[in-house]
Amino acid sequence: MMSKTKLELTWIGKNERKKLEPRILLEDSSKSYHASQKVTDNDIFDNKLIFGDNLLALKALEQDYAGKVKCIYIDPPYNTGAAFEHYDDGLEHSTWLSLMKDRMLILRSLLHKEGVIFVQIDDKEMAYLRILMDEVFERRNFLNMMVVKTSDPSGHKTVNPSPYSQTEYILMYCRDRQSYQYEQQYIKSEYDTSYGKYIKNIEEHYSDWESCSLVEIVAKNRGYEDARAARKAIGKLDFELLVAEFANKNSGSVYQATAISNAAGRAIVEMRDESKSNPGVVYKFPRDDYDDVYILNGRQIYFYSNKMKEVEGELVPAKPLTNLWLDIPWNGIAREGDVTFKNGKKPEKLIKRCIEMTTKPGDIVLDSFAGSGTTGAVAHKMGRRWIMVELGEHCHTHVIPRLKKVVDGEDQSGISKAANWQGGGGFRYYKLAPSLIVKDKFGLEVINKEYNAEMLAEAVCKLEGFTYAPSEVDWWDHGFSTETDHIYVTTQSLSVDKLEALAEEVGSDRTLLVMCGAFRCEVDRFSNLTLKKLPKTISDKCQFGRDDYSLNVTNLMDDATDDEDESE
Repeated sequence: MMSKTKLELTWIGKNERKKLEPRILLEDSSKSYHASQKVTDNDIFDNKLIFGDNLLALKALEQDYAGKVKCIYIDPPYNTGAAFEHYDDGLEHSTWLSLMKDRMLILRSLLHKEGVIFVQIDDKEMAYLRILMDEVFERRNFLNMMVVKTSDPSGHKTVNPSPYSQTEYILMYCRDRQSYQYEQQYIKSEYDTSYGKYIKNIEEHYSDWESCSLVEIVAKNRGYEDARAARKAIGKLDFELLVAEFANKNSGSVYQATAISNAAGRAIVEMRDESKSNPGVVYKFPRDDYDDVYILNGRQIYFYSNKMKEVEGELVPAKPLTNLWLDIPWNGIAREGDVTFKNGKKPEKLIKRCIEMTTKPGDIVLDSFAGSGTTGAVAHKMGRRWIMVELGEHCHTHVIPRLKKVVDGEDQSGISKAANWQGGGGFRYYKLAPSLIVKDKFGLEVINKEYNAEMLAEAVCKLEGFTYAPSEVDWWDHGFSTETDHIYVTTQSLSVDKLEALAEEVGSDRTLLVMCGAFRCEVDRFSNLTLKKLPKTISDKCQFGRDDYSLNVTNLMDDATDDEDESE
């Protein structure tokens, strides 16, 4: 019997997972922003903009948002070796994979069971990233890989040792294939000239319908003898535009005659054959759950209205969305959001498509590489809740100004018109709290003095897996893990008398985890109290004192040094 082997990508340091500190988030209300007045019923203010290392921020979100995010779009540094203005985008290959895996594991935990993640990448790491995502999200949850045209060859760009690259890729994975459901998406298409017939009296009974050539009716409506005369007078291209415009406006009367196969069903096939014997007579085959079938001269009358769909608020001829995205313009996006972000900005229409495919208004959208803030801006205009993370200073110079204009309704670029965006809602700005445990001047681990009592209680709750929810009734109740299991956090040294009083207040029907600076009694003295010392009992839970896990080479060298020190 053959043994089962796992197909996977391996690299140096792959299995060396870091024990991340689950930081708390601190709101800076001076940078949070809200519309001056309520504009719509869907006036969302709980959107989060987080300034800080994105890996630590994802860990900070994990407890509250696990399984709640419907759509994740990330555009991580591509590891191209080029130094961008806002990112150091050049890493040793295996380290890039390790740092991406660390993030992917948490992103997967945040995804709703019906959720989808999109990761945009170029050809430098795409193949490796796909194998990595096969491992993290499981291969069966791979949905598609979109190919996106991002530029055209011009000038110096065309000087390459191989054919010019003008595409990027978007890897699309779901959390759970069985729970995920795709609703067909459509994009605008050109007029289909195969729909060349027109019914002049569609409002009459089908037995009295009169058909004619579409181009001839358009020509005569314009005062010309026939289509040939119209083309000669106004030009071929202009006439074709008139035909397309007429077809779009009268799609319920425009049709093409399509063949009916023998697999269409016995009744329809019999009607087809009868129709062939009676040219010029329209037959109707009624159906309860589908459109009725009309047959003329042995062929089905297939109306152009079946190709008309609402795309971006407009009824247009459309075709199903495929994985080849050539219709999204990249030229001119520098003006979107009134911010410039060289080499890293994505079109609002691109993000809109990803969000539209996977969410409904009110769902949560996450981008942990916020860049210029496009994901948040688009999600906001679409009535979705959003979370963005950004470490660079452009969080303040680019993202916040852009989002303020969105909230105020001043940003009418990008998808604003399609979304009929007028403003509203808001966002809260957060920064990561400093590390909970630091070393004092003697090298001893102590609670960070920047933490007040509330911050300490919230941080310890997160470390211990409790929900931080201070009681308004019981002074000692800082949170809970179940209805009867609670937690109390203090840096005080608790005497036997204080603990006895506390045990009496808690009562026999509840239990309390007491995290304190010290206690002066046996650890198991009270049946309803579990006693632990701070910071000793939490010091090994994670890696304290590390503030930066960002994708840059400096951190790579620091990690290598730390590993070498530990092995000696």
